[in-house]
Amino acid sequence: MLAVAGTVLTLSLLIGGIFSLFGAWPVLGFSGLEAALVLGLLALHRRWSARSMEMLVLTEDRLTIRRTDARGRQEALTLDPYWARLRFEERPGRVSLLVLQQRQRRVEIGRLLGEEQKRNLAEALDTALRRYREPVFDNPQLRSP
Repeated sequence: MLAVAGTVLTLSLLIGGIFSLFGAWPVLGFSGLEAALVLGLLALHRRWSARSMEMLVLTEDRLTIRRTDARGRQEALTLDPYWARLRFEERPGRVSLLVLQQRQRRVEIGRLLGEEQKRNLAEALDTALRRYREPVFDNPQLRSP
């Protein structure tokens, strides 16, 4: 944020200074107002996006998706992990979709993530769901001596 703020202020002063040299000094004030508006909107966006989050919790009997949006509203969805299927839908030219589907219910997850992060989440969640559906039991009596 500091680098962006420094760049915006530098460009604003540069443009305002050039116009001031040509005698159009009022442009300096408008350029400063424009820079303040851009930085204010960036700060608001950063503050709102800091609240946004999504948490996936896989327990013995349920898969819970807890979300908080930019306004602070919370939502919790629950799926049966045995029946939940994960789909990674690639869309050319756009960020792919990561969807959990259970019967007729579709839930998009990872909305705030980029392409690579979605791939990593899909891989980790697919492994966890597979482990849940196909547990490995350790029976000492079946071990070879």
